[in-house]
Amino acid sequence: MAWDIACSQTQPALLVAPAGYRFVVQPTVLAGPCQTSLLFQIDGTIMAPDGPRSWPNYSNKRQWLVFYNVTGMTVQGDGVVDGRGHKWWDLPCKPHKKLIDQRNVQAIRFFMSSNLTVQGLKVQNSPQFHFRLDHCQNVVVRMLNIHSPSLSPNTDGIHIENSNNIIVHSSLISNGDDCISIGAGSYNVHIRNITCSPSHGISIGSLGFRNSGACVSNITVSDCFIHHSQNGVRIKTWQGGYGSVSQVKFHNIWMEGVRNPVIIDQYYCLSKNCSNQTSGVYIHDVSYSNIRGTYDVRSPPMHLACSDSVPCTDLELSDIVLFPGADHGGVAEKNPFCWNAYGGNQTLIVPPVSCLIGGSPDLIMDLKEDLC
Repeated sequence: MAWDIACSQTQPALLVAPAGYRFVVQPTVLAGPCQTSLLFQIDGTIMAPDGPRSWPNYSNKRQWLVFYNVTGMTVQGDGVVDGRGHKWWDLPCKPHKKLIDQRNVQAIRFFMSSNLTVQGLKVQNSPQFHFRLDHCQNVVVRMLNIHSPSLSPNTDGIHIENSNNIIVHSSLISNGDDCISIGAGSYNVHIRNITCSPSHGISIGSLGFRNSGACVSNITVSDCFIHHSQNGVRIKTWQGGYGSVSQVKFHNIWMEGVRNPVIIDQYYCLSKNCSNQTSGVYIHDVSYSNIRGTYDVRSPPMHLACSDSVPCTDLELSDIVLFPGADHGGVAEKNPFCWNAYGGNQTLIVPPVSCLIGGSPDLIMDLKEDLC
């Protein structure tokens, strides 16, 4: 009711969740369009129902707080958005029929919205994705603190999909999956000054699932610190997809104890039953510069595994200095790995990367890039 009243105002409106209060909110769609700009000030705590059995039967089990078709809104405050995900994480991978799909729950989702600012909030313990932008444009996300345990499954911090003109900066993310993930249909996305500790790193993908198309371009990731994470900066695609990833820049990234600091994985698979296919997402025009720090020697510091049928091209490495971490338990260091990866080193790289193929492949197949 408070949302409906605020949304219907003809003058700029303020909706407040005041400090000192905790609100248990059922799965809710806060829908526009609103008549005016709206400020949602969260200074108290907004909590999800306590686990899957507490959610109403009529609700969509995949999302909790959804902002739909909203323009010109700011969400801010010193408060907490708590997904209370612990009971969801304990569900088995193949839950009972009555609980099917209930692990795939997003805490905050902005859908088909534009001209948004989200700042200052703490978002914690989402059942899965903490914060999602889907079919959005012209969004600024800053000064968020996102937290869930390091073993909480699929709890991506910020996920961006089918969205453009997005800026994410000056935030701290600690979670059990990708710190930030960028999905298909996203372009003009700029990420800077992010601390990921621990996490699965900053990822483009996964893309091309079930032979789908994926177009991602003009992505920059800069001035970030990635600490004790499974990955650093990653591009991941499934076999059999199509489309392209292009105009990507990873710049000025500090790694500390990261297992896969620089990784392209075009054989992404969540089981052992994924076979090579004749199509793949075309990755090209990707640069890595001023990436420094230490890595976990159980994996190579750079892993550039491109598709057999669709090589990566125009990969550019410069000013990369990665040393093995001090606590390597006697494990031997692994050399950088490349497969069907074309590009070059602009400066001396540590450790040296001699596996890139110079020039361009003789023939690039029909990559369906025109769909992008």
